[in-house]
Amino acid sequence: MNACLPTSTTGSGDKNPVDFGEFVRARGGRGSIVAQPRMGFSDPSRMREGLIATKNADATTVGTLTLDSYTRVGDHEAADTALREGLALNGYPIVNHSTETTNWVLDGVRDDEFPVQVRHGSATPLNIFASMVKLNLNATEGGPVSYCLPYGRVPLQDSVRNWSQCCEMFTQLQDRGIEPHLETFGGCMMGQLCPPSMLVAISVLEALFFCHHGLRSVSVSYAQQTNLDQDIEAVQALRALCAELLPTVNWHVVIYTYMGMYPVTDHGCERLLSTAAELAVATGSERVIVKTVAESRRIPTIAENVQALEHAHTSTRVVRPGVGGSTELANSQTYQEARALVHAVLNLHNDLGQALLLAFKQGYLDVPYCLHPDNAGRSRSYIDGDGWLRWGEVGSLPLGHLVAGGRSRRITSSGLLDDLSYVRRKYDEEPSALAVGV
Repeated sequence: MNACLPTSTTGSGDKNPVDFGEFVRARGGRGSIVAQPRMGFSDPSRMREGLIATKNADATTVGTLTLDSYTRVGDHEAADTALREGLALNGYPIVNHSTETTNWVLDGVRDDEFPVQVRHGSATPLNIFASMVKLNLNATEGGPVSYCLPYGRVPLQDSVRNWSQCCEMFTQLQDRGIEPHLETFGGCMMGQLCPPSMLVAISVLEALFFCHHGLRSVSVSYAQQTNLDQDIEAVQALRALCAELLPTVNWHVVIYTYMGMYPVTDHGCERLLSTAAELAVATGSERVIVKTVAESRRIPTIAENVQALEHAHTSTRVVRPGVGGSTELANSQTYQEARALVHAVLNLHNDLGQALLLAFKQGYLDVPYCLHPDNAGRSRSYIDGDGWLRWGEVGSLPLGHLVAGGRSRRITSSGLLDDLSYVRRKYDEEPSALAVGV
């Protein structure tokens, strides 16, 4: 595959890459957003084409190298076999492609006005980080909890150790005058039906974990859930906790378009993406990860990704009047719950990695419906009549004083199935019957 590529590269390694975090903070927030796709192709020419199309979209964008499933689980031999046999993968195998190949993909595309982030999903990412450091790729995402519990059975202890080593490896870029940036995936745990306070807490805790290991530029994430008003409350809580706990760190907020069962109609997909953009603008968030109209059916094309980027950009021009104005952060239910979770974990151990392990062992952190062996599995959630995610059972979470009735709500299998498809049903309704954000 590499034979068709130019034999030399120019420019890709001649200049240090821009600080991803500073780039986003300078262009996002205050009514504007930086839009980003989830785009990855195994063919280098196709990957380069996707980055160029993202760069040329009618929106403020950053690029993405999304890695393939084999690379995510460390099966580099299988990725190599697929490349030799000309089989397409569902992402870019950064470990298997040569440095020269990836430099060619980035050459003349990545620059001061278009940084590129690597997105993967690995609890064992040492080889991925080694490749990024070698390539001076200074932006990626993940975390010891958020890239472990939802994706397999790697022990949490191993993931914490791996991510500790990867953070320290990533900081080697600082010695070259390059600022590495890490985005926590913690605001997306399980994609759906995780109450916002848990998403906020894990996002903040992972950001603190990154900083504990030497990172100075981070982003905190929040995945759009079932109700716009509750999401606004959650992102306000996230921003408040970051202001309290990360006062000297370069940080920004990234909103993920809904990560659960996606609408199947084009109008449903577009309205859901519009609501994610609205959430970002209403809360001063700086970046949005988009989804396309093809999400429920297949891997989207480059053109569909560009359409989603431009749709998100256009959606920011019209924000519902009065959204997100005057929530009292100190009295917000989500803020109080998230703060209780964060401080309960921080009080367990001076080393945050050990604190996270103890928190899951003791049930202070417990993700609803997560089947990972290191998750207690005693908490439950449900969607109430107003479309808000609520705790049904809190297990050992330190929230008993905050969650009324949180130990007695009966969750049925039929109710869970209805909740899982709630957003799909809501946004696939006829547009005239749907009030966005209600």
